[in-house]
Amino acid sequence: MPYPSLQADTPLLLPEGVQLIERGWLSANTVLLTDSSSATAIDSGYCSHAVQTVQLIKAALGTRRLDRIINTHLHSDHCGGNAALAAQYGCEILIPPGEAAAVAAWDTAALSYDATGQQCPRFSYTGLVKAGDVLYLGGASWQVLAAAGHDPNSVMLYCPQHAILISADALWENGFGVVFPELDGERAFDAVAATLDVIAGLNIRTVLPGHGSAFTDVVGALDRAYTRLNGFVQNPVKHRWHAVKVLCMFYLMAQQSADRASLSATKAAVHAHLANTRYIAQVAQQLGGSAAQVVAQALDEMVGKGQLRVVDDIYCVT
Repeated sequence: MPYPSLQADTPLLLPEGVQLIERGWLSANTVLLTDSSSATAIDSGYCSHAVQTVQLIKAALGTRRLDRIINTHLHSDHCGGNAALAAQYGCEILIPPGEAAAVAAWDTAALSYDATGQQCPRFSYTGLVKAGDVLYLGGASWQVLAAAGHDPNSVMLYCPQHAILISADALWENGFGVVFPELDGERAFDAVAATLDVIAGLNIRTVLPGHGSAFTDVVGALDRAYTRLNGFVQNPVKHRWHAVKVLCMFYLMAQQSADRASLSATKAAVHAHLANTRYIAQVAQQLGGSAAQVVAQALDEMVGKGQLRVVDDIYCVT
């Protein structure tokens, strides 16, 4: 019998063998695909939630072992639990091929962790998952689809049998992930559009996104995504400011989740860390200001909108 996602308030029923472990915005969702022969986790969350990630997987699998992790892409919020899960289960780790050399050398600059000011415990991969592959997981066949845009090496997984798309950060119910190549001066908005076009051409009943709840209004989500993309194309500065605020919020959420706020989330410490983040420095250069000015303006605006508050000189996420 079908059973619901682990997100208690969603009414969606997923087919047997498919579970959604919905996380917050710091850690990406994990999709568990299980059948009689194996259990696979799609993405593993951020490192500050690694203990929770292992607990959630244990709760979902019971006495079963986790056989493999498949990462849709290697941003820190999607693979930060890899090392902990591999230590617990000795599982395989499959990654898209574009950053295989960087993982082997553990080049944190090439892997974006230096550029974003984020962390990811080192892990090793055991295999690759490539666009065009067909994988038998959770009792059904899943097609691996390229999903460039948010990340040039990202993939999605699509199951025609159940009309389910695991979209990672290519499509959320209300948008998509920051288009990071654009922050490096590369043209990537066209790649976002091409990925949305691929999604629009599929028969999809349910989307399991990288962040947020599962949803079925695919047409509405695509419409919102195209509208958002067109806004960024018409005004790239808007996208740059959006990216800065996302990086600021992610850092503050990470500090808060790790209970290090008193040490790391003071106003001075936050400003210093974020101003030294390469992506923010690049945006500041594109905007003709300093990184410190850009960070100060972004944080002030977030406080003004009630997204943050300052208590005893410490930033707190509301």
